[in-house]
Amino acid sequence: MTDYFEIHERDGAARLGELRLSSPVTTPALVDGEAERAAGDGTGTRVPLRDAGSLWGADREVPEGDSDALTVLPHRAFPAGTRDPVVESFAVEYPDVDAPTAAVVKSDAAGAAGAAGAPVDAYVLADAQGFVGHASAFVDAVIAVREAVPADTALYLSGVATPANAATLAYAGVDLLDAKRARIKGSQGKYLATDDERFLEDLEELPCSCPACQVPREEFDRLDCEEHNVNVLAGELRRVRQRIQEGRLRDYVEGQARHEQWLTATFRELDGQYGYLEERTPLVRDSELTAATEDTLRRVEIQRFAERVTGRYVNRFRNPLVLVPCSATKPYSESQSHAQFHDAVQYRAHLASMTSPIGVVPQELELTYPAQHYDTVVTGRWSEDEKEFVAAVLGRYLERNEYPRVIAHVPDEGYRDICERVEADVDVPFEYTVEEHPTTTDSISNLMSTLEGELKYGKRERQHNTVRALADYMLGDGAGDDLFDELNTTSRYPKLQVRDDAGEQLATMVPNYGVLAFTLAGARRWVESDAPTKRVEIDDFVPRGSVLAPGVVDADGGIRVGDEVVVEGPSAFAVGRARMSGPGMRSSTRGEAVQVRHAEER
Repeated sequence: MTDYFEIHERDGAARLGELRLSSPVTTPALVDGEAERAAGDGTGTRVPLRDAGSLWGADREVPEGDSDALTVLPHRAFPAGTRDPVVESFAVEYPDVDAPTAAVVKSDAAGAAGAAGAPVDAYVLADAQGFVGHASAFVDAVIAVREAVPADTALYLSGVATPANAATLAYAGVDLLDAKRARIKGSQGKYLATDDERFLEDLEELPCSCPACQVPREEFDRLDCEEHNVNVLAGELRRVRQRIQEGRLRDYVEGQARHEQWLTATFRELDGQYGYLEERTPLVRDSELTAATEDTLRRVEIQRFAERVTGRYVNRFRNPLVLVPCSATKPYSESQSHAQFHDAVQYRAHLASMTSPIGVVPQELELTYPAQHYDTVVTGRWSEDEKEFVAAVLGRYLERNEYPRVIAHVPDEGYRDICERVEADVDVPFEYTVEEHPTTTDSISNLMSTLEGELKYGKRERQHNTVRALADYMLGDGAGDDLFDELNTTSRYPKLQVRDDAGEQLATMVPNYGVLAFTLAGARRWVESDAPTKRVEIDDFVPRGSVLAPGVVDADGGIRVGDEVVVEGPSAFAVGRARMSGPGMRSSTRGEAVQVRHAEER
């Protein structure tokens, strides 16, 4: 339980939080101990720390606490490798102090001996220096703690941060760091930067413009080096906070983690922990997803989209499938090339785009995040990893969806190779229509002629299928038919309004993210249908604007940030957008759980 720490933004496991001291501090942030503050390093943007002391040497009084600082409660720290029976035999009871407090725990015992339920705002990992630097050990330790303690408590790793590793630590879920390691390295004459460290004597000039470096090179000593290292670390955390705010920390970490081998390994180990990251990654974002490396293929957003397209989406058209290449313009249908494809197809086939790193994008989901929110490096050459990923997605897609035939209107560069790989494994005929390039006159003519005699589907059918496909993608397999067996659409695509036979509005399509926003009538239909329900149970009140975490009684575990959710309580029925995951709602005591769109009193 926390009274003084609140999460405001989430970017995967990284969080932008606020530690509510008398002078609030935004996290991820640096912690200043009493020695650092005595040396005059407090800037008002760091977390003052007070240590109530170790219980190994003597008993300690329960501290009164201080709203000006984070107080570490009396503790027994255990180094890495300490056996569990030893830890359990020296268990500490954590007093409830009316002030910002932290408990010291061992990473693999954070959930034991009452530590997970301690009335604190932060957890300090005593064995951090034993696992930071070892990729798998670090990832295992952070995940073990994060899953054991409440979602809205801060995680503090002491003595491990450098400018090069701070972004990766925050990406894994660490909220508080200190400058101890940076200072020690400075005292050793090691000059730190965000991409490396160098011995001071090897530098002919100072490459940094921080205040500590504004002296002649020959006068710059190890004390100045300590100050410089701290300045660079603090600057890196400012950059990390900005990236989290923008929802683009992952893009930064993909490059930053390559400066040290253990960071690269850590980054890839984290990508292997899909469940941990997926639970904490928002469903939609305002920011662009940058696909600059093959590591992008392992991003949660990419894997989740592919998983839902191949496990939830259902093709409702009876026409052939036409596979086309993606375009630089998003959404694809607004590009010149796709305008030519549509003119040639003329509603006689179902269009789906092939792309790296997304995979396969049916036309109904071209607006759905991240299909219209990514930018990729275009070289004209596909790597083997890209081919393997897109081929796997296309194969699963065709195994799930029935088509009389597949028309591959794709260029030779990579695309055709992928189609030929899949063609060999599926029981549906492929035809190839491109000569030289998909938009040449001959290629377009081939596409038109191969569709000769196919029956057209109407605009309404496409709109209705789009609504059902979005419901499948958002809510689960079969949700589109369960919710919208009968429906009418008004307004123009992409701002479709969904209505029932009596004309009552059920939902609206949100073109920015390619999702549906339900009305109260739509939410009631959702609850009464067989579609999987994402439900938040609240206490006896009527929400106005937001549901805060203390008001949540229970929440479905499958809820993710950005999900459409139904809110129900003894006195209210509401619908809105989740601001926390379901598990986060259940364990948090502060913060906005649901942004309510419509509510009514029962």
